[in-house]
Amino acid sequence: MSRIGRKPVTVPSGVDIKIEGTTVTVKGPKGTLTQTFNNKLGITNDGSVITVTRPNDEKNYRALHGLTRSLIANMVEGVTTGFSKSLDIEGIGYRAVKQGTDVVLTLGFSHQVKISENADIKLEVPAQNKIIVSGIDKQKVGQYAAEVREKKPPEPYKGKGIRYTGERIIRKEGKAGKGKK
Repeated sequence: MSRIGRKPVTVPSGVDIKIEGTTVTVKGPKGTLTQTFNNKLGITNDGSVITVTRPNDEKNYRALHGLTRSLIANMVEGVTTGFSKSLDIEGIGYRAVKQGTDVVLTLGFSHQVKISENADIKLEVPAQNKIIVSGIDKQKVGQYAAEVREKKPPEPYKGKGIRYTGERIIRKEGKAGKGKK
């Protein structure tokens, strides 16, 4: 059996789980998440523990077993603590400023780049070279952080651009043939 799929998901107090067929709804202090899963997998709620079972050991059910358990665990974690991704801005003159619900980025272009919060995603700017993307849905937080990073990805020569905190950029050497003809 799948080691991940076999692990039960513990539900903390203050979180309500409703399972209707293949649809799981998780409601907690930070919000509500709903997702539909494969109808062949069994999802049961035993008080404060959720377990996922599969009908047989076929390859596709083994893959879905661990995936379903991980998605439910992420839903429970999202409505209790939430998720966040931190981005760093590197480069001279590159900065971020929060204006209302928008973040205005100065990234060396002839214009400023504006990104907006939406209902699911909140943006914070604790320093002018740091952006924190947070929300309750792990997938949406990761996707939005990737879209912000895409505005100016780090370049390999000087490392300027937007990168995830802790991301390692492989640097390239500059021109080696300087002064030769």
